[in-house]
Amino acid sequence: MRILLAEDDADLAANVADYLRALGHEVTPVASGRTALRRAVEESSELLILDRMLPGLDGAELCRRLRRDHGRQTPVIMLTALGSTEDKVAGFEAGADDYLVKPFSLVELRLRIEALARRALPPVEEALQVADLSYHPRRLQAQRAGKPLALNPTTRKLLEHLMRASPAVVPRAELEHLLWANEAPQEDVLRMHMSNLRGAVDKPFRRKLLHTVHGVGYRLADEGGT
Repeated sequence: MRILLAEDDADLAANVADYLRALGHEVTPVASGRTALRRAVEESSELLILDRMLPGLDGAELCRRLRRDHGRQTPVIMLTALGSTEDKVAGFEAGADDYLVKPFSLVELRLRIEALARRALPPVEEALQVADLSYHPRRLQAQRAGKPLALNPTTRKLLEHLMRASPAVVPRAELEHLLWANEAPQEDVLRMHMSNLRGAVDKPFRRKLLHTVHGVGYRLADEGGT
């Protein structure tokens, strides 16, 4: 698990980081609240361990901003010497998932991390498959004939939608709504995105899977042709 550890007590941070690394976790220690917020927003941590009394930006406000301003739902364990009920309530109201009062046992920290990890696991979903094309929604990975495909967020969204609908035809209006809701651009931007998707899915391969149904929309299917 990728863990961001925000703790300004250097000795405690080193002990926690060493312990978690020995368990196989990847730990990034930081010592200030503002640095922790920036790293939490820019990087793909799977768990945040935040000291409540961080310099620059305290852990509760950091967690609040992370949830409110950046929409991040990364699990948070708050570490603190403030152990009153009011302090715990304030931490949970700021968006923390768990609260551990100092001094604490490293074993207890491990058990709480494992409990949060179990709760955070998304439901298992098998890869979508059309002929030799596969897409794994959780991993955001697409392959055709075992070769990885380079897709951007827009073409991934289109691919997933077309694969879930396969072999049915998906109308243009449905794909435009998928990308832009009710604010589709005046220009035919969808055509450009579909061209990019076709270049990734079909161009290097002999058999074509992405088909234009003129006047209607698009379908992703193996029609048995070339």
